[in-house]
Amino acid sequence: MSSKPQSREEAEPFNGSMASNMEELIKLGKQMEKLRSSGELKNNNRTQDPAQYEEE
Repeated sequence: MSSKPQSREEAEPFNGSMASNMEELIKLGKQMEKLRSSGELKNNNRTQDPAQYEEE
């Protein structure tokens, strides 16, 4: 992490994306690589997160 304060443009992504810079994008990519599929969760006797929005 840099000690340089972020400008408003860096702190708030213009397009509403999850990552505002390349460093955040790399971190998110690493997190997504570790996500388990529903089959892998079932093999470990775990359940996946519930859907946030239900279609009507």
